[in-house]
Order: sequence, then C-alpha cells, then structure tokens
Amino acid sequence: MYPFTLERPQTTADAVKLAGAGAKPLAGGQTLLASMKLRLSSPEQLADLSAIKELTGICRDGDALVIGAMTRHMDVAGNADVKALIPALAHLADNIGDRQVRAMGTLGGSVANNDPSACYPSAVLALGATIHTTTRKIAADDFFLGMFATALKDDELITAISFPIPQRAAYMKFKQQASRFALVGVFVAQFKTGARVAVTGASTGVFRHAGLEQALSQNFTAQSAAGVKIDAEGLNSDIHATAAYRANLISVQTQRAVTQALA
Repeated sequence: MYPFTLERPQTTADAVKLAGAGAKPLAGGQTLLASMKLRLSSPEQLADLSAIKELTGICRDGDALVIGAMTRHMDVAGNADVKALIPALAHLADNIGDRQVRAMGTLGGSVANNDPSACYPSAVLALGATIHTTTRKIAADDFFLGMFATALKDDELITAISFPIPQRAAYMKFKQQASRFALVGVFVAQFKTGARVAVTGASTGVFRHAGLEQALSQNFTAQSAAGVKIDAEGLNSDIHATAAYRANLISVQTQRAVTQALA
C-alpha cells in the first residue's frame, strides 16, 4: 500500500466534510482495501464510516424495506423482516464471499463501488430500489453508470437503500470458485406492473435484460425465460468463461431463479 491517513468520523455530517476535502469513504473495505494492497488505488486519506450508527439498521416503510448503508451482509441475511418480505435478498446476502467477508462487508459499500461482479447491484436494479444519499434520492435505473462507476458525486455518501417489496423474487449466482464473486448472477423480481431482471458478472457492469423482462411479464415461468435468445455480443470473455458460455448461463440462471421464485 501507499501511505495514507485514517479518520473515523462519528456522524454522517463529519463524514461528508471529510469526503468533500478529498477523503475516500471506507465502508467494509472488501473492494477498496484489496485495490489499495494491489496499488490500483492510492487515496491519501480514508474516512472509516464504521462508527456512524445512524447509517445502520433495517426497517419497513410502507411497501418497502429500508436498509442502512453500513448494514453488514450478515445482518441483512439474518434479519427477520428481510427473510419474510424479500427472502431473495436475504439469500443473496448469505452467499456473498465467505463468513469473514459477510461480517465486514456492507450494503452501501458494495453498491457504491459497483464492482461488475458484485451481487447487491443486481438486487438494487431488479427490485427498482431507491438509493438515498446525503443530498438526494437516486432511482436504481439512474445510478449504475458502468464498471466501478455510479451517479454518486465525490462528496456524496449513500445513507440507505429502499427496496420495494415484490410479489416474488429470487437470485441465482454461478460462482467463480476462487473469488466467490458472480461469474453470472441473475436477480428476478415480479411486481404487479411486470417483471424486472438484472444480470451481474456477465458484462462490464450490472444491466437489465429487456427480452427476459418482456417474456416474464407476459408469462412468469421458466419455460418463458427459456424461449428468450440471449445475445453474447458485449458480454465478457476471459480465462473463466467465454461470452457464449456466459450468455448460456444468463438463460439457465434466469430459469432457475424463476423456478425458485415460484416454489
């Protein structure tokens, strides 16, 4: 690592001031610290958000679940309201990384970093969530801008994310065994207004699949998903899988997710 200083703000306001002065927010550190160790990132100052209690917690607000940005993966996975209202989200959180990662990693950190193979962005996008920040509210469809890129400004922090409660939903991840990130992950959600399908791990960033959404909005079955041709154009091709393999996985994982959602 390059040398850096570490601050530990006690309030969101203090954290915003530090971020505005150039400090890099540190949530769980699962992405940031790894990139610093590899010298891919070299912030001169970090603002550790772990002491800010107002950024944690889970509560129901009408037809949505609101989860604080600094809520750990293990707390999302074990929360009774999440299990009862959006069990797919609890399942997703319970299968991120290993136990140590789930004990340290946070919802807000994952979403703010927008790793192209991270799990949470697919849930945020498929559920049509709203990202609450220190200055505004951002719809999921407007938030993710590409690989490690989001609509967040430098001095803007995620405070919470509001997840609409779907009629049914499921998440299926085909893991890259070494990292446990998603080689391909598909989150499917059904609402009264139709279906939403978000894919992670297959491209340079999380994305919705219009063809699968149209088919599942008309007929929410695995057979309907199987009838959609998945184009490999623009998908990742690397040592782990070709673009064609990932395209096939998108179809298979979507079918599995729909079957799970209907179970």
